[in-house]
Amino acid sequence: MSIKTVAVIGCGIGRSHIVEGYLPHPDRYRVKAICDLNEERLQAVGDEFGIDQRTTSFRELLADESIDIIDICTPPGLHLEQVLDALDAGKHVVCEKPLTGSLKGVDRIIEAERHARGVLMPIFQYRYGDGIEKAKRIIEAGIAGKPYVGSVETFWLRTAEYYSVPWRGKWETELGGVLVTHALHLHDMMLHLMGPVAKVFGRVATRVNDIEVEDCASASLLMQNGAFVSLSCTLGSQEQISRLRLHFENVTFESSHGAYTPGKDPWKIIAADETVQARIDEVIGNWQPVAPRFTTQMAHFHDFLSGKGPLPVTTKDARRALELVTAIYQSADSGQEIALPIGPESPKYADWRARTK
Repeated sequence: MSIKTVAVIGCGIGRSHIVEGYLPHPDRYRVKAICDLNEERLQAVGDEFGIDQRTTSFRELLADESIDIIDICTPPGLHLEQVLDALDAGKHVVCEKPLTGSLKGVDRIIEAERHARGVLMPIFQYRYGDGIEKAKRIIEAGIAGKPYVGSVETFWLRTAEYYSVPWRGKWETELGGVLVTHALHLHDMMLHLMGPVAKVFGRVATRVNDIEVEDCASASLLMQNGAFVSLSCTLGSQEQISRLRLHFENVTFESSHGAYTPGKDPWKIIAADETVQARIDEVIGNWQPVAPRFTTQMAHFHDFLSGKGPLPVTTKDARRALELVTAIYQSADSGQEIALPIGPESPKYADWRARTK
Protein backbone atom coordinates (compact mmCIF):
# COMPACT_ATOMS: atom_id res chain seq x y z
CA MET A 1 0.00 0.00 0.00
CA SER A 2 1.59 3.27 -1.11
CA ILE A 3 1.76 6.19 1.30
CA LYS A 4 0.43 9.47 -0.14
CA THR A 5 2.07 12.71 0.93
CA VAL A 6 -0.23 15.58 1.88
CA ALA A 7 0.07 19.34 2.19
CA VAL A 8 -2.67 20.94 4.30
CA ILE A 9 -3.48 24.53 3.32
CA GLY A 10 -5.11 26.34 6.24
CA CYS A 11 -4.57 25.11 9.79
CA GLY A 12 -8.02 25.90 11.23
CA ILE A 13 -10.32 23.10 10.07
CA GLY A 14 -7.14 21.71 8.51
CA ARG A 15 -6.06 20.60 11.98
CA SER A 16 -9.19 18.41 12.15
CA HIS A 17 -8.27 16.89 8.79
CA ILE A 18 -4.88 15.97 10.25
CA VAL A 19 -6.27 14.57 13.52
CA GLU A 20 -9.29 12.70 12.14
CA GLY A 21 -8.37 12.12 8.52
CA TYR A 22 -4.66 11.44 8.19
CA LEU A 23 -3.17 10.42 11.57
CA PRO A 24 -5.54 7.41 11.90
CA HIS A 25 -4.05 6.07 8.64
CA PRO A 26 -0.25 6.14 9.05
CA ASP A 27 0.09 3.35 6.46
CA ARG A 28 -1.82 5.45 3.89
CA TYR A 29 -0.91 9.11 4.43
CA ARG A 30 1.91 11.33 5.63
CA VAL A 31 1.28 15.02 6.24
CA LYS A 32 4.50 16.41 4.79
CA ALA A 33 3.73 20.13 4.79
CA ILE A 34 1.37 22.74 6.18
CA CYS A 35 0.59 26.26 4.99
CA ASP A 36 -1.09 29.15 6.80
CA LEU A 37 -0.82 32.93 6.67
CA ASN A 38 -1.14 33.03 10.47
CA GLU A 39 2.44 32.40 11.55
CA GLU A 40 1.52 31.64 15.16
CA ARG A 41 -1.04 29.00 14.17
CA LEU A 42 1.32 27.57 11.54
CA GLN A 43 4.05 27.03 14.10
CA ALA A 44 1.64 25.68 16.75
CA VAL A 45 0.18 23.02 14.43
CA GLY A 46 3.60 22.16 13.04
CA ASP A 47 5.00 21.67 16.55
CA GLU A 48 1.97 19.68 17.69
CA PHE A 49 2.28 17.10 14.93
CA GLY A 50 6.00 17.26 14.21
CA ILE A 51 5.58 18.64 10.68
CA ASP A 52 8.85 20.19 9.59
CA GLN A 53 7.84 21.76 6.27
CA ARG A 54 5.93 24.95 7.11
CA THR A 55 5.25 27.81 4.74
CA THR A 56 3.02 30.78 4.06
CA SER A 57 3.32 30.18 0.29
CA PHE A 58 0.65 28.11 -1.44
CA ARG A 59 2.67 28.34 -4.70
CA GLU A 60 5.69 26.79 -3.02
CA LEU A 61 3.69 23.64 -2.28
CA LEU A 62 2.21 23.46 -5.78
CA ALA A 63 5.75 23.36 -7.14
CA ASP A 64 6.86 20.63 -4.72
CA GLU A 65 6.93 17.41 -6.74
CA SER A 66 7.15 15.30 -3.57
CA ILE A 67 3.58 16.25 -2.57
CA ASP A 68 0.75 14.07 -3.91
CA ILE A 69 -2.31 15.75 -2.35
CA ILE A 70 -3.18 19.38 -1.70
CA ASP A 71 -5.81 19.61 1.06
CA ILE A 72 -7.54 23.02 0.88
CA CYS A 73 -8.95 24.30 4.18
CA THR A 74 -8.81 28.04 3.48
CA PRO A 75 -11.70 30.56 3.67
CA PRO A 76 -14.41 29.77 1.06
CA GLY A 77 -13.72 32.74 -1.20
CA LEU A 78 -10.30 31.26 -2.03
CA HIS A 79 -11.41 27.72 -2.87
CA LEU A 80 -12.17 28.00 -6.58
CA GLU A 81 -8.86 29.42 -7.75
CA GLN A 82 -6.85 27.25 -5.37
CA VAL A 83 -8.59 24.08 -6.58
CA LEU A 84 -8.01 25.05 -10.21
CA ASP A 85 -4.36 25.89 -9.54
CA ALA A 86 -3.77 22.60 -7.69
CA LEU A 87 -5.35 20.55 -10.47
CA ASP A 88 -3.29 22.47 -13.02
CA ALA A 89 -0.16 21.57 -11.02
CA GLY A 90 -0.99 17.87 -11.39
CA LYS A 91 -2.01 17.32 -7.76
CA HIS A 92 -4.85 15.35 -6.29
CA VAL A 93 -7.04 17.79 -4.34
CA VAL A 94 -9.18 17.64 -1.21
CA CYS A 95 -11.34 20.73 -0.61
CA GLU A 96 -13.51 21.79 2.28
CA LYS A 97 -17.04 23.02 1.68
CA PRO A 98 -18.31 25.12 0.09
CA LEU A 99 -16.40 24.16 -3.02
CA THR A 100 -17.13 27.53 -4.59
CA GLY A 101 -19.75 30.29 -4.72
CA SER A 102 -21.56 29.45 -7.93
CA LEU A 103 -22.60 26.62 -10.22
CA LYS A 104 -20.51 28.26 -12.94
CA GLY A 105 -17.49 27.83 -10.68
CA VAL A 106 -18.29 24.16 -10.07
CA ASP A 107 -18.66 23.61 -13.81
CA ARG A 108 -15.24 25.22 -14.35
CA ILE A 109 -13.78 22.68 -11.92
CA ILE A 110 -15.56 19.77 -13.65
CA GLU A 111 -14.11 20.90 -16.97
CA ALA A 112 -10.63 21.25 -15.45
CA GLU A 113 -10.83 17.73 -14.03
CA ARG A 114 -11.36 16.32 -17.53
CA HIS A 115 -7.83 17.41 -18.46
CA ALA A 116 -6.09 16.99 -15.08
CA ARG A 117 -3.75 14.23 -13.90
CA GLY A 118 -5.21 14.49 -10.42
CA VAL A 119 -8.75 14.28 -9.05
CA LEU A 120 -10.75 16.42 -6.66
CA MET A 121 -12.54 15.03 -3.62
CA PRO A 122 -14.85 17.56 -1.93
CA ILE A 123 -15.34 17.13 1.81
CA PHE A 124 -18.72 15.82 2.99
CA GLN A 125 -17.57 14.02 6.12
CA TYR A 126 -21.05 13.82 7.68
CA ARG A 127 -21.91 11.01 5.24
CA TYR A 128 -19.81 8.68 7.33
CA GLY A 129 -20.76 6.91 10.55
CA ASP A 130 -22.69 3.81 11.59
CA GLY A 131 -26.14 5.44 11.57
CA ILE A 132 -26.20 7.00 8.11
CA GLU A 133 -24.33 4.13 6.49
CA LYS A 134 -26.83 1.60 7.86
CA ALA A 135 -29.68 3.72 6.50
CA LYS A 136 -27.96 3.97 3.12
CA ARG A 137 -27.50 0.20 2.93
CA ILE A 138 -31.15 -0.46 3.81
CA ILE A 139 -32.37 1.99 1.17
CA GLU A 140 -30.04 0.63 -1.50
CA ALA A 141 -31.22 -2.91 -0.71
CA GLY A 142 -34.75 -1.85 -1.67
CA ILE A 143 -36.15 -2.51 1.79
CA ALA A 144 -37.27 1.03 2.65
CA GLY A 145 -39.68 1.26 -0.30
CA LYS A 146 -41.36 4.41 -1.54
CA PRO A 147 -40.11 7.65 0.11
CA TYR A 148 -42.93 9.77 1.56
CA VAL A 149 -41.75 12.80 3.57
CA GLY A 150 -38.62 14.04 5.28
CA SER A 151 -37.49 16.84 7.56
CA VAL A 152 -33.99 18.18 8.05
CA GLU A 153 -33.11 20.50 10.93
CA THR A 154 -29.80 22.32 11.40
CA PHE A 155 -30.25 24.16 14.68
CA TRP A 156 -26.85 25.56 15.64
CA LEU A 157 -25.58 28.60 17.56
CA ARG A 158 -23.17 31.21 16.25
CA THR A 159 -22.60 34.43 18.17
CA ALA A 160 -20.86 37.74 17.53
CA GLU A 161 -17.60 36.20 18.76
CA TYR A 162 -17.72 33.62 15.94
CA TYR A 163 -18.25 36.40 13.40
CA SER A 164 -15.40 38.48 14.77
CA VAL A 165 -13.13 36.53 12.38
CA PRO A 166 -12.74 39.04 9.52
CA TRP A 167 -13.75 36.79 6.60
CA ARG A 168 -16.89 35.37 8.23
CA GLY A 169 -20.37 36.73 7.68
CA LYS A 170 -19.47 38.48 4.42
CA TRP A 171 -20.72 37.59 0.94
CA GLU A 172 -17.33 38.26 -0.63
CA THR A 173 -15.30 35.94 1.56
CA GLU A 174 -17.71 33.42 3.14
CA LEU A 175 -19.92 33.21 0.01
CA GLY A 176 -23.09 32.69 2.05
CA GLY A 177 -24.50 32.03 5.48
CA VAL A 178 -26.16 29.11 7.21
CA LEU A 179 -27.11 27.45 3.91
CA VAL A 180 -23.55 27.47 2.62
CA THR A 181 -21.30 26.97 5.62
CA HIS A 182 -23.43 25.07 8.14
CA ALA A 183 -26.60 23.36 6.86
CA LEU A 184 -24.86 22.19 3.69
CA HIS A 185 -23.72 19.11 5.63
CA LEU A 186 -27.21 18.00 6.63
CA HIS A 187 -28.64 18.84 3.23
CA ASP A 188 -26.00 16.69 1.56
CA MET A 189 -26.90 13.83 3.91
CA MET A 190 -30.53 14.18 2.86
CA LEU A 191 -29.61 14.16 -0.84
CA HIS A 192 -27.37 11.16 -0.23
CA LEU A 193 -30.34 9.21 1.15
CA MET A 194 -33.33 10.69 -0.71
CA GLY A 195 -31.91 11.41 -4.16
CA PRO A 196 -32.17 14.51 -6.36
CA VAL A 197 -34.50 17.49 -6.00
CA ALA A 198 -37.13 18.50 -8.61
CA LYS A 199 -38.54 21.79 -7.22
CA VAL A 200 -37.71 24.23 -4.41
CA PHE A 201 -39.45 27.06 -2.59
CA GLY A 202 -37.31 28.82 -0.03
CA ARG A 203 -36.95 31.76 2.32
CA VAL A 204 -33.85 33.26 3.95
CA ALA A 205 -33.32 35.99 6.55
CA THR A 206 -30.67 37.52 8.79
CA ARG A 207 -32.21 37.53 12.26
CA VAL A 208 -29.56 36.39 14.75
CA ASN A 209 -26.36 38.31 14.06
CA ASP A 210 -25.32 41.66 12.58
CA ILE A 211 -23.85 40.14 9.40
CA GLU A 212 -24.34 40.38 5.63
CA VAL A 213 -25.32 36.76 4.99
CA GLU A 214 -28.36 34.77 6.11
CA ASP A 215 -28.48 32.99 9.47
CA CYS A 216 -32.02 31.61 9.20
CA ALA A 217 -33.58 29.71 6.31
CA SER A 218 -36.39 27.33 5.43
CA ALA A 219 -37.34 25.52 2.27
CA SER A 220 -39.96 23.15 0.90
CA LEU A 221 -38.69 20.55 -1.57
CA LEU A 222 -40.34 18.24 -4.05
CA MET A 223 -37.95 15.39 -4.76
CA GLN A 224 -37.70 13.68 -8.13
CA ASN A 225 -39.08 10.52 -6.53
CA GLY A 226 -42.22 12.40 -5.45
CA ALA A 227 -41.36 12.78 -1.76
CA PHE A 228 -41.75 16.07 0.13
CA VAL A 229 -38.88 17.35 2.28
CA SER A 230 -38.78 20.38 4.57
CA LEU A 231 -35.52 22.10 5.52
CA SER A 232 -35.16 24.38 8.52
CA CYS A 233 -31.99 25.98 9.83
CA THR A 234 -30.89 28.70 12.22
CA LEU A 235 -27.74 29.88 13.94
CA GLY A 236 -29.77 31.07 16.92
CA SER A 237 -30.65 27.80 18.68
CA GLN A 238 -29.86 27.68 22.39
CA GLU A 239 -29.59 23.89 22.12
CA GLN A 240 -27.51 22.78 19.17
CA ILE A 241 -28.85 19.77 17.28
CA SER A 242 -28.69 18.26 13.81
CA ARG A 243 -31.62 16.03 12.89
CA LEU A 244 -32.90 14.12 9.89
CA ARG A 245 -36.19 12.22 10.02
CA LEU A 246 -37.07 10.40 6.81
CA HIS A 247 -40.28 8.45 6.28
CA PHE A 248 -40.43 5.64 3.73
CA GLU A 249 -43.11 3.11 2.91
CA ASN A 250 -41.52 0.41 5.07
CA VAL A 251 -39.06 2.20 7.35
CA THR A 252 -38.72 5.46 9.26
CA PHE A 253 -35.18 6.71 9.91
CA GLU A 254 -34.21 9.32 12.49
CA SER A 255 -30.63 10.43 12.96
CA SER A 256 -28.86 11.01 16.21
CA HIS A 257 -29.10 14.64 17.32
CA GLY A 258 -25.41 15.38 17.85
CA ALA A 259 -24.84 18.76 16.23
CA TYR A 260 -21.56 17.80 14.58
CA THR A 261 -21.85 13.99 14.51
CA PRO A 262 -25.30 13.26 13.02
CA GLY A 263 -23.98 10.33 11.00
CA LYS A 264 -23.06 8.38 14.14
CA ASP A 265 -25.30 5.96 15.99
CA PRO A 266 -27.71 5.80 17.64
CA TRP A 267 -30.12 6.19 14.71
CA LYS A 268 -33.74 5.10 15.02
CA ILE A 269 -34.56 2.56 12.32
CA ILE A 270 -38.25 1.78 12.73
CA ALA A 271 -39.59 -1.07 10.61
CA ALA A 272 -43.23 -1.24 9.48
CA ASP A 273 -43.61 -4.85 10.66
CA GLU A 274 -41.73 -8.01 11.61
CA THR A 275 -41.21 -9.05 8.00
CA VAL A 276 -39.49 -5.77 7.20
CA GLN A 277 -37.45 -6.03 10.39
CA ALA A 278 -36.26 -9.49 9.38
CA ARG A 279 -35.08 -8.13 6.03
CA ILE A 280 -33.28 -5.28 7.79
CA ASP A 281 -31.58 -7.77 10.12
CA GLU A 282 -30.33 -9.71 7.12
CA VAL A 283 -28.72 -6.58 5.69
CA ILE A 284 -27.20 -4.98 8.81
CA GLY A 285 -27.34 -7.76 11.41
CA ASN A 286 -23.60 -8.38 11.29
CA TRP A 287 -22.66 -4.70 11.07
CA GLN A 288 -19.00 -3.85 11.50
CA PRO A 289 -18.46 -0.45 13.18
CA VAL A 290 -17.49 2.43 10.90
CA ALA A 291 -15.30 5.34 12.01
CA PRO A 292 -17.15 8.65 11.59
CA ARG A 293 -16.43 11.76 9.58
CA PHE A 294 -12.99 12.42 8.07
CA THR A 295 -11.52 9.09 9.21
CA THR A 296 -13.67 7.01 6.88
CA GLN A 297 -13.83 9.54 4.04
CA MET A 298 -10.03 9.67 3.86
CA ALA A 299 -9.79 5.87 4.03
CA HIS A 300 -12.13 5.59 1.04
CA PHE A 301 -10.15 8.27 -0.80
CA HIS A 302 -6.95 6.26 -0.45
CA ASP A 303 -8.79 3.15 -1.65
CA PHE A 304 -9.79 5.09 -4.75
CA LEU A 305 -6.26 6.35 -5.35
CA SER A 306 -5.06 2.75 -5.01
CA GLY A 307 -7.61 1.44 -7.52
CA LYS A 308 -9.65 -0.37 -4.87
CA GLY A 309 -12.94 1.53 -4.90
CA PRO A 310 -14.93 4.48 -6.23
CA LEU A 311 -14.21 8.12 -5.44
CA PRO A 312 -16.25 8.58 -2.23
CA VAL A 313 -17.40 12.16 -2.93
CA THR A 314 -17.29 13.69 -6.40
CA THR A 315 -17.44 17.20 -7.79
CA LYS A 316 -20.89 16.33 -9.14
CA ASP A 317 -21.99 15.52 -5.57
CA ALA A 318 -20.81 18.98 -4.51
CA ARG A 319 -22.63 20.49 -7.48
CA ARG A 320 -25.88 18.84 -6.44
CA ALA A 321 -25.61 20.31 -2.93
CA LEU A 322 -24.72 23.78 -4.26
CA GLU A 323 -27.54 23.58 -6.82
CA LEU A 324 -29.93 23.30 -3.88
CA VAL A 325 -28.33 26.38 -2.29
CA THR A 326 -28.68 28.25 -5.58
CA ALA A 327 -32.35 27.28 -5.90
CA ILE A 328 -33.18 28.43 -2.35
CA TYR A 329 -31.49 31.80 -2.89
CA GLN A 330 -33.21 32.25 -6.24
CA SER A 331 -36.59 31.35 -4.78
CA ALA A 332 -36.09 33.65 -1.79
CA ASP A 333 -35.23 36.56 -4.08
CA SER A 334 -37.98 35.98 -6.65
CA GLY A 335 -40.78 34.60 -4.46
CA GLN A 336 -41.18 31.81 -7.02
CA GLU A 337 -40.83 28.04 -6.95
CA ILE A 338 -37.61 27.02 -8.74
CA ALA A 339 -37.33 23.93 -10.93
CA LEU A 340 -34.11 21.93 -11.09
CA PRO A 341 -31.72 21.28 -12.76
CA ILE A 342 -30.25 24.79 -12.85
CA GLY A 343 -28.05 25.82 -15.78
CA PRO A 344 -26.57 28.97 -17.34
CA GLU A 345 -30.04 30.41 -18.00
CA SER A 346 -30.52 30.97 -14.26
CA PRO A 347 -29.82 34.51 -12.94
CA LYS A 348 -28.01 32.81 -10.05
CA TYR A 349 -25.85 30.43 -12.13
CA ALA A 350 -22.80 32.66 -12.39
CA ASP A 351 -23.07 34.09 -8.86
CA TRP A 352 -25.83 33.32 -6.36
CA ARG A 353 -25.12 36.64 -4.67
CA ALA A 354 -26.64 38.45 -7.69
CA ARG A 355 -30.10 39.83 -6.94
CA THR A 356 -32.98 38.45 -9.01
CA LYS A 357 -35.79 40.84 -8.06
